[in-house]
Amino acid sequence: QLQVAESGGGLVQPGGSLRLSCAASGSTLDYYAIAWFRQAPGKEREGVSCISSNGGGANYADSVRGRFTISRDNAKNTVYLQMNSLKPEDTAVYYCAARNVVVSQRWGCPIATTRYDYWGQGTQVTVSS
Repeated sequence: QLQVAESGGGLVQPGGSLRLSCAASGSTLDYYAIAWFRQAPGKEREGVSCISSNGGGANYADSVRGRFTISRDNAKNTVYLQMNSLKPEDTAVYYCAARNVVVSQRWGCPIATTRYDYWGQGTQVTVSS
């Protein structure tokens, strides 16, 4: 059974960078779209980015486009979220989630919490001076 686990969070100053990792176990990620979500205290969980199962497509929230980059390394069964030019409003718990896909879905991905089946425990990202 697929499990995913996030790592790489921490405290960083505004303008700094972090790279989050989402490592999978129990199954290959080849057949899963992967998304990153985040949730700040008192706010709803929001989609950040996603990458398709074959790596050929990615989507980003408007708030992070141009600053964040999602990628996947199938050999390591890991998905990454490179976060640059971080802002205080990026502060949140970041979650990795996986969505099993069929052939027709392998080129795309949604950024919607209800479309993902497997979730990690979250990693805290704090952007503060």
